[in-house]
Amino acid sequence: MNERQPLASVAVVACAALANEILLTRFFAIVHWHHFAYMMISLALLGFGASGTFLALAWRWLIERYAQAFIANLVLFGLCLLLAPLIAQAIPFRAEELLWDPWQPLWLVAVYLVLSIPFFCAANAIGLALIAYRREAGRIYAADLIGAGVGSLLILVALYVLAPEVALKFLAAAGFISAVIASAELRWRSPRWLAASIVGVILSAVVPAAWLRPEPGPYKSLSQALRVSGTRIVAERSSPLGRVTIIESPRVPLRHAPGLSLTSTSEPPPQLGLFTDGENMDALTAAIDDPGRLGFLDETTSALAYQLARPKSVLVLGAGGGLEILRARHLGVNQIDAVEVNRQVARLLTSDYGDYTGRLVDQPGIALKIGEPRGFLAANDSRYDLIQMSLTSAAGGGLSGLSEDYLLTVEALQLYYQRLSPGGFLSITRFVQVPPRDGLKLLGTAIAALRASGVTDPGSRLLMIRSWQTVTLLVKNGAATPSEIIRMRDFCEQHSFDVAWFTGMRREQANLYNELPEPWFYDAARALLGAERDRFIAAYSFDIRPATDDRPYFQNFFRWSSFREAWKARGRGGMALLEAGYPVLVATVVQAMLAGLLLIVAPLAMLKRQTLARGSRWRVFVYFASIGLAFLAVEIVFLQKLLLFVPQPTIALALVLATFLIGAGAGSAWSSRGVSAARGRRRPIGAVIAVVIIGALYSVTFDPLLTLLGNWPLIARAAVAVLLLAPLAFFMGMPFPLALRELDEPLVPWAWGINGCASVISPALATLLAIDLGFTVVLWCALAIYLVLPAWFPQATPA
Repeated sequence: MNERQPLASVAVVACAALANEILLTRFFAIVHWHHFAYMMISLALLGFGASGTFLALAWRWLIERYAQAFIANLVLFGLCLLLAPLIAQAIPFRAEELLWDPWQPLWLVAVYLVLSIPFFCAANAIGLALIAYRREAGRIYAADLIGAGVGSLLILVALYVLAPEVALKFLAAAGFISAVIASAELRWRSPRWLAASIVGVILSAVVPAAWLRPEPGPYKSLSQALRVSGTRIVAERSSPLGRVTIIESPRVPLRHAPGLSLTSTSEPPPQLGLFTDGENMDALTAAIDDPGRLGFLDETTSALAYQLARPKSVLVLGAGGGLEILRARHLGVNQIDAVEVNRQVARLLTSDYGDYTGRLVDQPGIALKIGEPRGFLAANDSRYDLIQMSLTSAAGGGLSGLSEDYLLTVEALQLYYQRLSPGGFLSITRFVQVPPRDGLKLLGTAIAALRASGVTDPGSRLLMIRSWQTVTLLVKNGAATPSEIIRMRDFCEQHSFDVAWFTGMRREQANLYNELPEPWFYDAARALLGAERDRFIAAYSFDIRPATDDRPYFQNFFRWSSFREAWKARGRGGMALLEAGYPVLVATVVQAMLAGLLLIVAPLAMLKRQTLARGSRWRVFVYFASIGLAFLAVEIVFLQKLLLFVPQPTIALALVLATFLIGAGAGSAWSSRGVSAARGRRRPIGAVIAVVIIGALYSVTFDPLLTLLGNWPLIARAAVAVLLLAPLAFFMGMPFPLALRELDEPLVPWAWGINGCASVISPALATLLAIDLGFTVVLWCALAIYLVLPAWFPQATPA
């Protein structure tokens, strides 16, 4: 065997594999839903575990043909990258039908099997290199990690300029190119495989991108809108934050005015529909000369704050298509700041459709900012008479229940409250759900935020109304006055809205127009403000505990008790009450565990026939499973922490992935330098101690430190975050290769598969724990796992 290590080809295929993992999130967010994408990737990555089983069973035969097998897997990786999405989209899997169509679980498995194949091929190549050069495993593992880290950066940058289907073509080409590089590194000349690689690169270039394009599923809002005769797509923009689609409907005009009074006679101006990943409909409203056509802006629950006060300054959190900016200007506000996280959406208002909207955001006194709302507020000390946040995300629950939402946590509402002028209002509008969930969780979170801000009587500062479709909560910086309450009641009577809460309200004053079986919102407000608050929350059918930065799952309302009730009533429409996100996550963990168990246990039948100590097998299992669980858990925790301080979620993701993977790669490479057997067994102890000390220190200092840097430029904050995380990542990269070099050859692929399976389970399991216990608990659990690693450091010795 040639002794030259294929470091470059390993790095390239790892780069493409990690980039494909991120790209799959975009594909499935468009086709299905974000968290089914998460489930798909978790299952597809079990290809790494399947690779471990395959290599454990066939490693001798493959090592004898090492160069050919290595290059063949690289070529197959590139080919499968092109074919897998095509086949997966042809499979009739419908996420929305999963719980009632018995075929859907089988289609789900089929999608999983198809998507796992590229990962399987990439893992085979990397695993073969680890077996062949296990004494230099640190260098191979470093190439793997560093390549993956670079891939996480490249794909996120690429998605700002390339559509997902075009980016996929580049990744497939990278797979074929890695085979060409491997041929040179291994000095193995095979005209057949070289020709296959070149043909693969050409194929990647010429295959039509339209064949690979992900299309929204039939239940997505965009798909439903396009069913209306004459409706067509007029523009599309793509970025890591989503595919933004603009539609027009000349024959059946679009009308987007959430929460509009049923008594309204206003006809909105022409509008264009705006969708992100086929969901979360918003609208661009045409400029017109007739101000009477804007009367609908006064007739929604979101207009309440303007009726109670005449704000001179307004901050809009989530500019979207500009509806709230238009409302503020129509109602006489001269100073309007609007924040939009998605640059593609902001560009629609500033340039692409600037003329259509009458140059709305270019008018004097209006400033459109690109960034994350909390980052914007943390970076300046401006105060506003009104902070308006209307329908910044879809209705909570369902498949969106696992989405982190740092705009609706106790800490976020505290920040908004601090930025209100004396007597100013925070206005938040959400969609109504029956039975109530979203609105009640918002109310409970606001109450907790006021109490955390030192307000002893939060009920006096809260006002809530609802329509047939929306509920609006006002939080005032000061007690609501009797005249404001009168104006609120008059506003509701005029537009047939229901008053849900004000201090001194009687139960019979609620539930007058849009009737519910009981005045649920009023009853809940009294309970949440009363002494029985904790008992009410614990007994409620849905999880309405206040969301916090440590548990930022505002849209998760799942409780097993409500799940059982919905399942029992499924024949009577009970499934409409189902909060599906949490069960999907549980199913992900269970399926990953079962598949992982099969893939890990299967090689034991073969390994038992090898001359290996019985204890060594258990040490290998515990040690490498622990690394897989703990590494990903720590990575996820710090990704969540960084999301608070780096305004762009995609930038935060790229920073964390790149820092941990490249940092761990550097630690892995360093761990193999001049290591004797004795020193190799001592180094994991030092690495683990460093990980535990740094992780424990950051658990209490990371957030406060970055908070102090809130006014620094983004690039400076990002640089500090990288500098803080790099030492932790460096030491986390050492335990894996140090143990791998100690193993006998039959155990190396098995250890590789164990680590891969555990890495698949870890993200879902960490999220499951964080929903109920918080990310701080997840971090301490991961550090505890690291702490016991040295006791299980494996040594394969003859029996």
